[in-house]
Amino acid sequence: MSNPLPPYRRPQLATLLARLREPRRFLQVVAGARQVGKSTLVDQALAELDLPALSVSADEPTLHDAAWLAAQWQRARALADSATAAEGGALLVVDEVQKVPAWSETVKRLWDEDTRARRPLRVVLLGSAPLRLQQGLTESLAGRFELLHLPHWSLAEMRAAFRFTLEEYLWFGGYPGGAPLIGEPERWRRYLQDALIETTIGRDVLLMTRVDKPALLRQLFQLGCRYSGQIVSYTKLLGQLHDAGNTTTLAHYLELLRGAGMLAGLSKYSGSAVRQRGSMPKLQVFNPALMSATSEFTPADLATERDFRGRLVESAVGAHLLNAASQGRLELSWWREANREVDFVVRAGKTLLAIEVKSGATKGAQPGLAAFTAKFRGAKVLQVGGSDGVPVEEFLASEVETWWSG
Repeated sequence: MSNPLPPYRRPQLATLLARLREPRRFLQVVAGARQVGKSTLVDQALAELDLPALSVSADEPTLHDAAWLAAQWQRARALADSATAAEGGALLVVDEVQKVPAWSETVKRLWDEDTRARRPLRVVLLGSAPLRLQQGLTESLAGRFELLHLPHWSLAEMRAAFRFTLEEYLWFGGYPGGAPLIGEPERWRRYLQDALIETTIGRDVLLMTRVDKPALLRQLFQLGCRYSGQIVSYTKLLGQLHDAGNTTTLAHYLELLRGAGMLAGLSKYSGSAVRQRGSMPKLQVFNPALMSATSEFTPADLATERDFRGRLVESAVGAHLLNAASQGRLELSWWREANREVDFVVRAGKTLLAIEVKSGATKGAQPGLAAFTAKFRGAKVLQVGGSDGVPVEEFLASEVETWWSG
């Protein structure tokens, strides 16, 4: 990516720069799905810091092992040892570090050696499989790292960088790498399917984690995109999948897809806690582009396919909230009781917010904001869309905290 960071991504650049300039050393870990700007963020930080730096990537066809990682670390040590104290040492950047076998144990050993030697070497690790990256961090590197999670690009960011309209964002979503191709929708679709979806599933999920039924996982992703924004029982999902599995397998595969920043199964809100791995997940893509790229429709169809556009709107709202949840800013779920339903339930600290999306899509259940507030006293409510709700464009262009703070 060569595009400059839009205004909404610059605070994250400022955060990374401030951390790297502090006298106290921490491993800096930049995590997020593919194509969210991790490399661009670090490249711009390197330009601002003006330190001797070594950047390497484990995302290559040739397998990189722990010995390779140690060798790159030694190269960076030579840079740090040759730098004067006034120069602030040197910087090592390792992209897709989670693809190195036993990477966290290797990093721990090398980091601790440098700490004891007081070597002025700072390290930034990048990873596009947040779930696997987090496992390595918590298992071996506790107390040694700070995490900076980059979500998918929002409407505000795509508008600032590429002048996206709401309709363009609903269809083409928040992938900056595909933005130059929106004038050629079929080329954009092929790019997303081949260079992003297949790469993520094939290299970030199937090669990194044991998956006994890879065909089932791929089918689940396709089905999840089709039903994004809908509450679907595992039994119904199993009935539509060609490769037989069980509910435990599907729940596990949904967790893998969530860890890759592609598809999540939201749990039902039940008061004091969210029901984990319930029988009725609400499927939700992380980026509306995943829904449109796997559909049979074209951008021109949005004007006539009102039901599909409505589901895109609800999925875009859900994706905006889900990306905030992936940063730890909120907990996201849904709620239903009898025929009363709330599209999204947000819990942030002591705040409980029920959100209803008026998208134009047909729903079997009636809106349940009144029923929700009657059951959960003190909950706030928000309607997005419709004649008396917050405009969809305004909601998607705002930070999520706007709607419950102040």
